[in-house]
Amino acid sequence: MSRDEVTALIDLKESAVLPIPARPTRRRSIYRCLWQVLACFLILVLPAAGQDAVSQIKAEANRLQQSLKDKPVSIAWFPNANSVIDGDLKSVKEAADAGRLYPSLLQLEGVAETLQGGRTAEEKKAETAKSGFPGFETEWKRVSLDVEALGQKARGRNWADAPAAIRALSETAQAKAVPLLESGRGFATAQGPEEGLAYLGQAQGEAQFAEFCASLNLARKGAPNALRSMLPELENLQDKTNAAFQPPRSIELQSTFITLNSALKLGEELDAERLYAGALFQYLVAVWQYGLLDAVTPDPARQSELARAMVRVRQQLDASAYDDSIAQIVLERAESDVRHADGSAPSQDDWKSASVIVDQVLPAYFAAKRPPAALPRASGKAIDLTLVRWPYT
Repeated sequence: MSRDEVTALIDLKESAVLPIPARPTRRRSIYRCLWQVLACFLILVLPAAGQDAVSQIKAEANRLQQSLKDKPVSIAWFPNANSVIDGDLKSVKEAADAGRLYPSLLQLEGVAETLQGGRTAEEKKAETAKSGFPGFETEWKRVSLDVEALGQKARGRNWADAPAAIRALSETAQAKAVPLLESGRGFATAQGPEEGLAYLGQAQGEAQFAEFCASLNLARKGAPNALRSMLPELENLQDKTNAAFQPPRSIELQSTFITLNSALKLGEELDAERLYAGALFQYLVAVWQYGLLDAVTPDPARQSELARAMVRVRQQLDASAYDDSIAQIVLERAESDVRHADGSAPSQDDWKSASVIVDQVLPAYFAAKRPPAALPRASGKAIDLTLVRWPYT
């Protein structure tokens, strides 16, 4: 029951057209007092789900900020982690207040993973150093159970009335958690138990974020789109990525290639699990990263065109009879690139990102709403092939 519903309930009880005797005014006064007490009680115990999504996001950012203030985190490879994380959480709230819900959520995801990773590494370091790999294995099993429980809670949500974008973000975070767990075990085995702890915390952070997304009180706008497998598009883009991975670009843009391949791998894993909202979102992330390989800074005239194009797409999405919230994720990213909350001017990289989103990513989204192209037919000859690949590299 929301606060508005509680208020309406009070009004209904007080204005009900009932035959009221003239004499017992004291009884009516007592009843009215009891209803007001009940209303106050209901308002105080309303769950977080009774808030709107913006309020929930800001409340979570405030919770993490207070946690950071009460207990600053120490991360060896991230010496200024506390100030950076605090700044990121302020940006989360600013984006939410500005109506850019999805950039705020994506930034919140990054904070949740980093903060939980640092906390786990810091809190369990001495214990793991003392107990060795068996102690790490015990912690790994505990975290695995926690991640699985959070994943089941998120998967148990009825997504029928939720925006596809929220489902996509939750599915993506769930899918990231398991490889992070395996990475933790791999680093613990190869480099020592302490080296795997941060990955366990990051896995917890992703699982917690997935459950948080599933808890958001946000209704779907428009009719649902028929989500489908993105495998043809993912495989086609993987082929193009493999062909593009040539020196010197493969060296100069190594981080972009890593992010691109990570998105493709994660998209295929989501697709294999039939988590098609997440698969579509990761495909769009991959299209964005692939486009950045050749992106150039648009000149002022082109920048004006891009700004107008973003307005047109915003109007198109707002007028759509369907749930195009996954497109809204990337559109809000482009809007955030060129309109900073602090009023600062966009950088060249910001304009490159926005141009790729407008020219390539958004068209890829609308193309994905059409039936897929046919996959190449198998030759009939089967070969068993085993590939060993480190998660998200």
